[in-house]
This record gives sequence, C-alpha cells and structure tokens, in this order.
Amino acid sequence: MAKKKITDLVSELLGDFLAENGYELYNTEYVKEGRDWFLRVYVDLAKGEDEDGNPVYIGTEDCEKVSRYLSEKLDEADPIEQNYFLEVSSPGMDRPLITPEHYEKYVGSAVDVKLYKGMDGTKNIEGELTAFAPCEGDYSVTIKDEDGREWNLMLSQIARTKLAVIF
Repeated sequence: MAKKKITDLVSELLGDFLAENGYELYNTEYVKEGRDWFLRVYVDLAKGEDEDGNPVYIGTEDCEKVSRYLSEKLDEADPIEQNYFLEVSSPGMDRPLITPEHYEKYVGSAVDVKLYKGMDGTKNIEGELTAFAPCEGDYSVTIKDEDGREWNLMLSQIARTKLAVIF
C-alpha cells in the first residue's frame, strides 16, 4: 500500500476513537529508515489547555491507549505488506508546524523558522507567529522577531517551522 494511503487509513481508523477519547491526530508518517519501516502517529489532546488557559499535553498512558487500539485495528485490516514498527507519541513541546491548520492554531506562539534560502543574511528566524493567511495559491506567514522586525514570508519559502520552547 502506498505511503499516502497508509496515512489516510490511519486517520480513518482512528477518527472516531480519538474524538470519543478527547484526542486529535496531529500527524502521521510512514517512513523507511535504514532497512526498517516506521509508522509514526503523533496524537495530542483535543483541548490543549486546562480551564485556566494553561497548556496541557498528552501523556504516555494516552499514547499507549491509542497504540493498543490502532495496533488491533491494523492487525484486523492488515494493509501493510512489509514488517514495520508502530510508534505513537506526542508531537512534543517543540512540535513542527506541518499543515495550514497547525499554523492557524499557533498564531500568537513563539516559533523557530528555518528558510530554504537565506534572507538578509540569515536562514533562521525566531519570533512570534503573528499572522497566517491564504495568499495567491500559497500562504502568507508573518513572524515578529525579538527586535520588533516583521518578517513577511510565503509558506513555500519555509523549510521548517517548530514551536519554540521557552523556559
């Protein structure tokens, strides 16, 4: 089965289960590393904050619960021909922003951005994600750095964006 179809199948198999248990699917990847294949499923709490607005994160018990459920469903469906390792985990505090929905969700958050091609002598920008919007077949991303400079970028210029971990 093709990589895309496997990730779509995982989303389909987990949809109702995640919703019923207060989780959400953050990302799925099916990759080959060396000789081994890995099906990595990243889940998070659907409500990512407590009643006071403080962030809360998914725990290992939650990941184990999702892993057991998904493993059983994958065994029943048996869609993957080769051997693989199933890994279910949190996307982490420094989670990558992958989809437009991720960017929209984290507007107002501190991020670390790596560009494909340098701008003004740098390929790395740290600051607050202040805006994200569709723009002419792409997306406009605005980052305000610690010096107050606004970086207006297109999503296609960005190699990677991760939430910044600030202590």
